[in-house]
This record gives sequence, C-alpha cells and structure tokens, in this order.
Amino acid sequence: MSQNVLLAASEVTEHRPLIMSLFGLFVLATLGITVWAGRQTKSAADFYAGGRQFTGFQNGLAISGDYMSAASFLGIAGAIALFGYDGFLYSIGFLVAWLVALLLVAEPLRNSGRFTMGDVLAYRMRQRPVRTAAGASTIVVSIFYLLAQMAGAGVLVSLLLGITTDAGKIGIVALVGVLMIVYVTIGGMKGTTWVQMVKAVLLIGGTLLITFLILLKFNFNVSDLLGTAASNSGKGSAFLEPGLKYGLTATSKLDFISLGIALVLGTAGLPHILIRFYTVPTAKAARKSVNWAIGIIGAFYLMTIVLGFGAAALLKPADIIASNKAGNTAAPLAAFEIGGGGGSAGGAILLAVISAVAFATILAVVAGLTLASSSSFAHDIYANVIRKGQATEKEEVRAARWATVLIGVVSIALGAMARDLNVAGLVALAFAVAASANLPTILYSLFWKKFTTQGALWSIYGGLASSVLLVLFSPVVSGKPTSMFPGVDFHWFPLENPGIISIPLGFLLGWLGTVLSKEEPDTGKYAELEVRSLTGTGAH
Repeated sequence: MSQNVLLAASEVTEHRPLIMSLFGLFVLATLGITVWAGRQTKSAADFYAGGRQFTGFQNGLAISGDYMSAASFLGIAGAIALFGYDGFLYSIGFLVAWLVALLLVAEPLRNSGRFTMGDVLAYRMRQRPVRTAAGASTIVVSIFYLLAQMAGAGVLVSLLLGITTDAGKIGIVALVGVLMIVYVTIGGMKGTTWVQMVKAVLLIGGTLLITFLILLKFNFNVSDLLGTAASNSGKGSAFLEPGLKYGLTATSKLDFISLGIALVLGTAGLPHILIRFYTVPTAKAARKSVNWAIGIIGAFYLMTIVLGFGAAALLKPADIIASNKAGNTAAPLAAFEIGGGGGSAGGAILLAVISAVAFATILAVVAGLTLASSSSFAHDIYANVIRKGQATEKEEVRAARWATVLIGVVSIALGAMARDLNVAGLVALAFAVAASANLPTILYSLFWKKFTTQGALWSIYGGLASSVLLVLFSPVVSGKPTSMFPGVDFHWFPLENPGIISIPLGFLLGWLGTVLSKEEPDTGKYAELEVRSLTGTGAH
C-alpha cells in the first residue's frame, strides 16, 4: 500500500473517536427522525407515499437525496480521478437522464398511479400477471442498485476504521443492511423522505466545501487544476481527451455508447425514483419537485467534476488504486489531502466529515431502494396477486415490513461479493436493467392505445431477462482483475453494460407481444388513463 494511503490510515487512527462520534451522531439523528415518522405512519398511504403531504420543494430535495448516491459521490469522483474525461461522462449521463424523466413520466405517472409502478401498468391490463411482472422487475432493479451502495459502504468505512480483512468489510456491509431494514420497517416513506432531505443538505454542503477548498488551492484557476491533474496522472494531455477508457478498441467505444444509452434512459424507469412522485398532493407539485431536483442535482454533478480532477491533481493514481482498485476512495483521500495531509488535524477532520456525509448518503439511498422493492412486493404481489385485492391495509403494511427484512438479507449477501467493484459502474447496470424492463412498458402503457397485457409481459420479462443474463456473462462478473469473481472467466459478452442490446430488445418485445396478441385492447380504459394522466382527474 502506498505512503499516502498509509498516512491517511494512521491519521484516521489518531482521530478515530471523532470519526466514530460523527458517524454515531448521524445514525442517532436519523434513527430519531425514523421513530418520530413511524409514530405518524397510520395507514398504507402513510407507509407507501408519506400521506402525500410533502411540498414540491421538499420532494425535490428528497429526490435529490435519493438520486445522489454513493455512485455519484464516490464512484464518479474515482472514475474521473483515474480516467479523466471518460470518467466525467457519468456526470453528464446521470444529469441528462432527468430531462427524460421530467418530459415523459413524472406528471403522467403521478396522475395515473397510487403507490407503485404496477398501479399504472395494471390500470388497463390484466391485473395479476402484470403486477407480478412489475413487482419482480422492481425488486431486481432495486437489488442491483443496492449492490452499489453496499459496496460503497464497505469501502468507505474500511478506509476510516483501518479494516483490511474481508470479514471486517463484510461486517460493515451487514451493519448497513441492518440499519436500512430498521429505517424502512419503522419509518416507512415519511421517515425515509426526511432522512433523504437531511442527507441531501449534508451532501451538497460537504461537496461544496471540498470543491471550494480545491479551487482555492489552485487560485480558482480551472485551467491550472486540469493541467496539474493531467501531468499528475501520468497520461499527459490524453487524460483530458476522450478515449482513455472507452476509446482504445471498437469494443470499448461500443461499451461507451451502451453506457450512455443506459444512463440517459434509466432514470425514468428506476422504481425508487418513480415512487417519489406519489408523495406530493398534485401533479403541479410533482412537476415542481422535478424542477427543484434538476437544479440541485445539476449543481452537485458540476461539483463532482472538481472533486474528480482535484483528486487526480492532488494524488498519484497509484495512491488511489492502492486504497481501492476501482477508485471509490478518491474523494475522501482528496479531502484528507486538501485539509493538510499527513500530520494535520485538518486533514483527518475533513476526511472524517466527508466520509460521514458519504455514509449518510449510502444509508438514505438504501432506505429508498428497500422501500421501493418492499412496497412493490406488498402492494403488487401480496395484496393484488396472492390475496386478490382482499388484504387489509394493516396486512399489506405488515407484508411490506417482512419483505424489507428479506430484501435486506439478500442485499447484504450480494453486497459482500461486490465490495471491490466501482460503484458508478454497478449503478449503471441498475440503470440498464431499469431502462430495458420498466421504461418500454411504462411508455407503451401511457402512450400506445393498442398495447396489451401480452406486450407488457414480453417487454418486462424480456428486457429483464436479457439485461440480467448479459450482465452475468459480462466482464463485470468474471474475466478481469476488477470483476466480481476475478479468479474465474466464464464471460462471453464483451461489453460491461448491456444497454445497447437489452433496451431496444425491451421495446421490440413490447411491440411484438402486442401485435401477436389475440387479446383486444381495452380502448375505453386507455381513454380514461389518457385523460387521467394528462389532467389529474380522478388521481389519488
């Protein structure tokens, strides 16, 4: 391990009481919010949608908290620090994706559904098969996203506590899993929303501080910052040009296109983002919340560029890789360096603060993801498929809480295996699965009069199966030193992101399933849905 990383670890050891106090303070504060919200959670509407009591600004802040994940803070900064311009493409993709969500799905979805994505899809289709498919897709996408957060938690806390053993890292992943189960089972959507709002403020504040200090070090001369980053990277001017990661071969160029498609289209199909639109009272508030989210998220992603290039300017690539192969610790190490580096209390304190903020980020996002998947299981699969609409609200909420425990256990097991992967890359996979399985079905349901149940099932299951299958046999899982299973090689799909194949396939299968279907589409129901989605008439 390199000198800088060892130095950071030793400084952290000296200031461990401070670090543990910051972590403990945040966990206690958020648990307090969760218990308070839990006491106000009386009905299914409270548990799933926070009673629809949040304003546009509050929901915009919570959406930002839900969206600005460990991938954004740790993964993007690491990708930029190691690959320069090509890493910065994640920032652009995550931001541009919001325009698709705003223009196509935010308002119609708020007007058409009640608690989950399955409500919209089942409105004019056969309830049981479509809700089963929507529930399965929601759970799979959420678990992919949860993997990234768990991996980020393992890396971050390991750096802070000086844990180097695999057993210790797995223990950290388990701790995060237990905390997220507590947040969701006690607080529901109200508790989760308030935690996300607090976390968004902390993350923006922490990122703003580090961005300011990095720019201050370079006298607010961005050209000087980029020049130092390029020379320090060992790659020279190539560091600031396209191609360092995605331009070396035809396959890597194709991988870049695949990644871009997944990032831009994925947000509009992410279940934990979609359910946030149900927490506001009106369609106007849903629009306003997305506008606020775009402003907050846009400012944040601009700052990740400074974080990434700042880390490249302040640290050697070998230092970053020595701490974490995928570069996930670049932002905390940059905070340590900008605070004064070795021998300074400032460096250790800044590292502790930024790491506590990143930990807050992870906890808030995993709570949102777990809530989305457990809500979909309880509302779509348990209440409407297993119990055929006969479950009481109390039984439905109890099922959601048990589903939370089960999903938490699965996430802990998978997160332990994914602890050495780049978290931004893992989130990109979740985006690909969401864009392949969910987005085609949502758009067809909202905007295509002839769409049928068979089309919906083919689209969801086809998009889901193809994207997950291609990921399993891609270099993400095996065949590379940075793979989930680096010691074996059973990959045959050359790209790390399946979007370029699975997203068009999801749309194609939705169309094909519909035109080959013998079922007559319910045009009356579609007319109702169209009026409802555009005007909000009859919305819950």
